[in-house]
Amino acid sequence: MVPRVVVVTGASAGLGRAIAHAFAERGAAVGLLARGVEGLTATEREIRDRGGRALAVPADVADAQAIAAAADRIEGELGPVDVWVNNAMVSVLAPVKEMSAAEYRRVTEVTYLGYVHGTLAALEHMLPRDRGTIVQVSSALAFRAIPLQSAYCAAKHAIKGFTESLRTELLHDGSGVEVTMVHMPALNTPQFDWVKSRLPNRPQPVPPIFQPEVGAQAVVYAALHPERRDLTVGLSSMRAIWGNRIAPRLVDRYLARTGYASQQTAEPEPPARADNLWWPVPGDHGTHGRFNARARRHSPQLWLTEHRGLALLIGAGAAAATAWARRSRED
Repeated sequence: MVPRVVVVTGASAGLGRAIAHAFAERGAAVGLLARGVEGLTATEREIRDRGGRALAVPADVADAQAIAAAADRIEGELGPVDVWVNNAMVSVLAPVKEMSAAEYRRVTEVTYLGYVHGTLAALEHMLPRDRGTIVQVSSALAFRAIPLQSAYCAAKHAIKGFTESLRTELLHDGSGVEVTMVHMPALNTPQFDWVKSRLPNRPQPVPPIFQPEVGAQAVVYAALHPERRDLTVGLSSMRAIWGNRIAPRLVDRYLARTGYASQQTAEPEPPARADNLWWPVPGDHGTHGRFNARARRHSPQLWLTEHRGLALLIGAGAAAATAWARRSRED
């Protein structure tokens, strides 16, 4: 069943904006939460111009009271929330030795506690109704940390632990509320033009890079199939997760050798560039970043995940055809 009301945090740009569009295209009314008023208003306008319903509520996910109030307002104006998508994030690209305690605290408050605040606000409304789905937008970095993103990776690991605890409690209580996680690959979003960075060159997502619409497609699928406790997007994400399970020391050495260069382009970082760690960067930054020429619009791995039954049928048919051909040659 297509949800009638969806809340998306971090909806002013990038993946969050793509997620809002994807749900609106399926007929859902969308509550939009983010700090950046210009981008948030633009997302609301885009949805309404296409005939959809949307409500922009400026709020910082680090502020638990603001998120609870936003949830109340969305329920009052759009109706009962069926799906809540936690997606908002900030990060700092720098070695640990160059980070400050205040920066770790801020990344944690937004990227981890922001998910906690959103989840608590969603549960406040969903539990009494005994229905609803919470989607946690995660990353392969929840399983395998990389250099230069210690604060962000730690927050993603924390979200995974928090979500697993919540899931077992919901199961214990026999609740109809469900929670699922979507683990993203590198995406072409504007965050690499506004993330706080101390790197000498301009930051980039670690290739291969996918368009944010691929991630949005996965989030919609997860919301409609919450029985899937985890959904991993992209073969690169699967390689990172399974490689770390099988040979973590080897992955340590590989990342030590390649992890710095793979997160930077050859272009020098502009001096005094604005970042969004403490305050949103003014302007409407859209959905895509500056890597359109390199970003993939489709993920065969995601297609196979969404069509597992068909994929198994095709695989069985191919195996049968191979066996028949082999027997024919032997005869």
